[in-house]
Amino acid sequence: MLDYLPPRIKNALACLRQEAVYELRLRADKPTRVNYGGEFVCLGEGGIVQSAGEAIVPTREEVEEILFAASGYSVYSVENQIRKGFVTGQDGERLGIAGSYVYDGAGVLSIHAVTSLCIRIPHAVQGCAEEIYARCLKGKLRSLLLLSPPGEGKTTLLRDLSRLICARTGANVLVSDERGELSAGDLGETSDVVRFADKLTVFTSGIRALRPDVIVTDELLPEDYEAVARAVRSGICVLASAHLVRFEDVPQKHFSRYVFLRGLGQIDRICDERGRDVG
Repeated sequence: MLDYLPPRIKNALACLRQEAVYELRLRADKPTRVNYGGEFVCLGEGGIVQSAGEAIVPTREEVEEILFAASGYSVYSVENQIRKGFVTGQDGERLGIAGSYVYDGAGVLSIHAVTSLCIRIPHAVQGCAEEIYARCLKGKLRSLLLLSPPGEGKTTLLRDLSRLICARTGANVLVSDERGELSAGDLGETSDVVRFADKLTVFTSGIRALRPDVIVTDELLPEDYEAVARAVRSGICVLASAHLVRFEDVPQKHFSRYVFLRGLGQIDRICDERGRDVG
């Protein structure tokens, strides 16, 4: 993983415990920072350093070269991803892109003058979703929505929930992986994965052709809830996540359980479709 990074950054990361590296922030002409065990710290040539003055400072040319290398040296092959502001690496890591957006009459055409990359590094943590499974899904599969700010472990939990459902129920699980990071890990032997397609397309074609019992997807936007409603009306359970922190902000209440997280994957509260606390 991260083979596209320059040697000095790759060597610095090699000094760290890999399982604790969650995110790498590369900004042109600014200190490199890493989310290490849930805390952002500066990254120097020999690993973690105490001050920004000791940190690795990438140039804009290096930042652009990293993106070029992560795209397999062919930005044309990932131009649809770039229009959405990210590129997915070969091991499921997502590179968020900051720079100058270029528009044409149909919308975003490309991103030029790339100045920052946010590299989110996936981790498969088997067993991390055991409590959610026991409190929400054991004995009966239900539609479930994980809610928290970004970086609280929602994607990692969804991976493990997929694995647990496959192993313990044998249900057919369809994974809608729009950004190519959700499927970076063991999703279970009875799972099917569709990558880089929008949720409406996957939900529609999947229900027709793959006969899922459960659909797992990540990062719902307001326009995605109609696809969820269609699946639920068809008798399919949906497990999803959203960047929300309040029950009342969920646009449409199609789920049976709402799991609010705090910290990396820790449960704050669980409520039902009316917002009442449960189990």
